Amino acid sequence: MANIKSAIKRAKTNEARRVHRAAQKSAMRTAVKKFLVAVEGQEKDQAAALLKEATRSLDKAVTKGLIHKNAAARKKSRLTSKLQAM
Repeated sequence: MANIKSAIKRAKTNEARRVHRAAQKSAMRTAVKKFLVAVEGQEKDQAAALLKEATRSLDKAVTKGLIHKNAAARKKSRLTSKLQAM
């Protein structure tokens, strides 16, 4: 553990940010997984609504710096193509 006051504060803020980012990333993954479950169940109307939610969460993750914009674009493209294939 750090002895210097500023290093102690930095360690605390880093931990708080890590926990916050982990929660945001988990919420993003959950939104994507909900969509994939709806696609598996052949629920087209529900899947369309969940795609919108998953896309929104991916865009938010890009804005917050959790994932790269190209990674989000790739995931959105793959999710959209799964909906179209239904």
